[in-house]
Amino acid sequence: MNDYEKRLARYQATCRLETPDRLPIGATGSNYYAEIYAGYSKQETIYESDKLIDAQVKFCEDFPEVDVLRAGGRVWGPLLDSVGANFYKLPGKELSPNTQFQYIEEERMKADEYDFFMDNPVEFFMDRILPRTLDDYDRSGSTRSYITFLKGGMAFMDKLKLNAQIAQTLENKCGMPQPFKGGFLAPFDFLADGLRGLNGIMMDLFRRPDKVKEACDWLVPQTVRTALMGADPERKFPIFVPLHRGNTPFLSPKQFENFYWPSLKKTLQILIDAGYQVRCYLEGDWSYNWHHFRELPKGSVICDIDNQGDIFKAYKDLGGHQCIAGGVHDNIFILSSPEEVKEKVKTLCEKIGQDGGLLITGGCAFPYDTKPENFKAYIDTMKAYATIDENKKLEVKSPAPPSKDIKSILADYGYTNLDKTVITPWEVKKEEIGDILGDEEPIKNAWEKYETIAYHWLWSWTW
Repeated sequence: MNDYEKRLARYQATCRLETPDRLPIGATGSNYYAEIYAGYSKQETIYESDKLIDAQVKFCEDFPEVDVLRAGGRVWGPLLDSVGANFYKLPGKELSPNTQFQYIEEERMKADEYDFFMDNPVEFFMDRILPRTLDDYDRSGSTRSYITFLKGGMAFMDKLKLNAQIAQTLENKCGMPQPFKGGFLAPFDFLADGLRGLNGIMMDLFRRPDKVKEACDWLVPQTVRTALMGADPERKFPIFVPLHRGNTPFLSPKQFENFYWPSLKKTLQILIDAGYQVRCYLEGDWSYNWHHFRELPKGSVICDIDNQGDIFKAYKDLGGHQCIAGGVHDNIFILSSPEEVKEKVKTLCEKIGQDGGLLITGGCAFPYDTKPENFKAYIDTMKAYATIDENKKLEVKSPAPPSKDIKSILADYGYTNLDKTVITPWEVKKEEIGDILGDEEPIKNAWEKYETIAYHWLWSWTW
């Protein structure tokens, strides 16, 4: 078993509530510290692919004890700039080179547009969302608008290639697995983040609650398809979801149960039925709501506990049923001394780490401003105290494929009248072509492949 397989097997065992040889080291969902450890600015790591990859390689070389690494995020400057995306301020552009990117929240969907969104999503994105989101897009069909779509498509494919290059480099050069593959937003967050904004969605909870519920439920199949687009077909890795608005003070527990949880639970359950685990970022304080994860099958999700959460309470409430991650808050990595880091990590290892099912990491991430000496103290302490069974035999596992395809699983949850995932169906194109003199199948497959990519490209501009 090579280093990559050992690390992945250790991570898999922990996530599945099995007993590993030791707790994984550094297995946070995001590692912003790795982005700048090599000495690059925040601008360089979101604009220059070679520097982003080099930063991760250097981090792996200098910290070989780390078991899992996800450095770099979904924010990629060239892609956003190619279309004039107006929902981020970027380092080196609107912000100083060493300032973290910032999201700009607005009401990009109006309160009276719910029905248009659900009835005609393609037209809705083309006519409403893209003109409000991409400054270089002009509905009148100008040359610049056409070029914007061309650039946006090419940049989108380049970003997908970069993601693949990062994964291949980490695996082949560094022997390093990533914590997940594929990702999605919870249906409520899809509405609240990129479409209605916080102000808009909070007003809607009181003025049009039934429409919010209807839209969240309607979004479930599209959310599942989005998650599966980038998921690992062998199901070795979890799928990622950042949970943004499901905490206090955004929603009360009653609002959570009425508006947030039903569609999220369906989405999670469908993905679980399809053979996947899901890694959930419980951003903010989820202590009032995280007990709902006990409603899902044992070992089906990994719950990242953020800085505002109490890892000991989370382990008491969920430990033994779902894997828990976190425990070392940002302020400890940024402001504390190495001795304080050692004490915190030692306490976690000794009090809740010996039964498995725990990833001792940062609160959803290792922050940009982590002190090098504090990260080293974290690693040294994990090496000293995180061993559970040093004779444990590790094994990389691929779950057996489900007995049903995803369309059948969606049907089990009542989603039978599924919206198309192409813009122009093959049947329409075939009629336009007329008689096909050769094999139709490869022509059809190529057409549907790029139609599907284009369809998902439209949805990608909301987060």
